[in-house]
Amino acid sequence: MNEPLYVLAFTTGLFGSGHCIGMCGGIVAAFSISGEGRRGGISFHLLYNLGRILTYGLIGLLVGWLGSAIAYTDAFSLASKIILLGSDLFIVLIGLGTAGLFRSLDVMRLEFPGPAKKLAQAVTRLHNLPPGISALPLGLVMGFLPCGFLYAVAITAAQSASAQKGGLIMIMFGFGTVPALFLFGSAAHWLGTRARSRMLRVAGLLVAGMGCYNLYRHLNMMGYI
Repeated sequence: MNEPLYVLAFTTGLFGSGHCIGMCGGIVAAFSISGEGRRGGISFHLLYNLGRILTYGLIGLLVGWLGSAIAYTDAFSLASKIILLGSDLFIVLIGLGTAGLFRSLDVMRLEFPGPAKKLAQAVTRLHNLPPGISALPLGLVMGFLPCGFLYAVAITAAQSASAQKGGLIMIMFGFGTVPALFLFGSAAHWLGTRARSRMLRVAGLLVAGMGCYNLYRHLNMMGYI
């Protein structure tokens, strides 16, 4: 049963969206206004978030399909066990690090500014297009923006060993990030640095929770507990 993972993925996106505001909120705000100064309004944000969620779903489908290569059967190979349990422990440690337990382990350290900068440069041409036209493709592209929380949830999606479940886990994560980005104009007003930091700590604990849940499930599946 993977229902707890869907809930954890959604709430991770919800609390992790405090980071989304700092990382790409400004980009969203800038692109919601065309070169002539026309605002895209609600339609822009709906299409932008739809594009992001579609990309997340595709990522989930892909990693879930790849994860099915080590499908859960009674005949686990040693390598499969090491990969599964190792990735579970990695998610737990990274989540706890993000929550503040370890200074050297943090989801934010999984982000790579180089690719993010290249990605931002690649979509600047969309800024001159009317917001209604640029919104969906912008969302599709920005869904690939390097993000530690995205990586953590994608690993969990891969562990589902199912394209369908992996896609749904990533979609739920995407839906969790929507409220903060959709309401960015007002959210940025009352969400200060301290509030976003607290949200990230909660999101880190949720990431660790996903790792713990999968660790227990995998150990149980392997007959160790």
